[in-house]
Parts: sequence; structure tokens; C-alpha cells
Amino acid sequence: MRLFIAINLNDETKNALIALRDELRSRAERGGFSHQENLHLTLAFLGECSAKQADFAATVMDSINFEPFDMLVERVGRFGRGSEAVWWAGIRESNPLIELQRSLTGGLAAAGFALDTKKFSPHITLGRRVVTDCDPWRIEAFGETVRKIDLMKSERIDGELTYTMIYTKHSRTGR
Repeated sequence: MRLFIAINLNDETKNALIALRDELRSRAERGGFSHQENLHLTLAFLGECSAKQADFAATVMDSINFEPFDMLVERVGRFGRGSEAVWWAGIRESNPLIELQRSLTGGLAAAGFALDTKKFSPHITLGRRVVTDCDPWRIEAFGETVRKIDLMKSERIDGELTYTMIYTKHSRTGR
């Protein structure tokens, strides 16, 4: 199984992100744009895992305690240029978000997972291989309160990238 741990988004946040994605698409020559149901914030990418490793990941998630916190989208940006550009909606860094991600990746590393060592750059992917002449832009911030994190499985079903939640960890007061 190809796994990652994410913050999944409510419909209101997804709708606002789709408006940003559609604005980007209207200003692009071409690209592969994210489907609404796939919008999320990745906290840790685990890669190919066995069922036993998925259980270990769930155990690590259960060991993390966090309070609900607000997460805000505040800009549209990109990694790279030209035909390899990945465009994203940037998340305002906050202590609760950074601490959650650090606690999670620290626990996963201690459990033997080989994780990406790049600095965490909280973002939600809007499109890949986007070719456009527009520049990144700031937006009026919007967001939601984070009350849970999910262990997700990534797979192709009938040629479509599909993400399925296989485990959830709620915040201390998140239900």
C-alpha cells in the first residue's frame, strides 16, 4: 500500500480551493489539476508499506496528542518553473501545525519509517506540470479548524488517482 498521513479538508475549504484551482487553470496553457476529493495537506509521506507498517503508523498516530487548531490558506505559489511546475495553496505556518507535524514525523522515524528530510512546507497541491505565465499571488485567508488527522491509501482505480482514509486519529477534544 502507498500511504501518507494527512489533514483532510471540509467541503467549504475544498470549495474555496477549487475556486483557486479554477482561476489557475483559466490562466494556464496546460497542466494536471487536482480533483476536489483529493485535496488535502500531507503531514508525512510513508510510501510503499505493508499492512504491519500501516498498523505501526496508526499506533504512532495514536501516541500524538493535539488540541484542535485553526489552519489558514493564505497564498498561491509554485515549486519549479515551466512544464515541471507544481502549483499549490500555501498554509500559514502556525505553532500547533508545525508541532503536530514534528511530533508525527519524530514518532514515525523512531518506529523505523524512512521519511523525507526536507523542511516541512505546508501546502495543498492545486496542479502539477502547470504551464502558465502568471506569478504566485496572495489571497484573502480562509481555512478551518483541524480536529483530526487521517492515514490515507493512494492508488489508481480505473486510471484515476484515488485516496482512501484507512485510519483516523482525533484531537483530544476533536469529536
